[in-house]
Amino acid sequence: MGIASSSSSTPESRTMALAKAKEIVASAPVVVFSKSYCPFCVKVKQLFTQLGASFKAIELDKESDGAEMQSALAEWTGQRTVPNVFINGKHIGGCDDTVALNNGGKLVALLTEAGAIAGSASKATMTA
Repeated sequence: MGIASSSSSTPESRTMALAKAKEIVASAPVVVFSKSYCPFCVKVKQLFTQLGASFKAIELDKESDGAEMQSALAEWTGQRTVPNVFINGKHIGGCDDTVALNNGGKLVALLTEAGAIAGSASKATMTA
């Protein structure tokens, strides 16, 4: 009655993992699917911290269904690697994509629009 310890997952477990991943993405303005030992993941999390952005990091190597979630993310986004970054429910890519957005001056605007950077969402002007 045991399950083989191979990395193959069932369609049911992948479906559940995809539903969980989508629920996590919907629950926070910024989500980083990460692995605790991954230097690229650390770089992205440090960048968000330096920018003062709040984000939710999901360490796939510490989740019981992390492998299934990573497979589900690959099916959903076409990206197998971590970090797998979402802002405002939209997949923006990995480390290089996130850094490129920052270097292009677009990351702070995305984070502000998502409400992940406190106090900077004061763009709304009142018209009489």
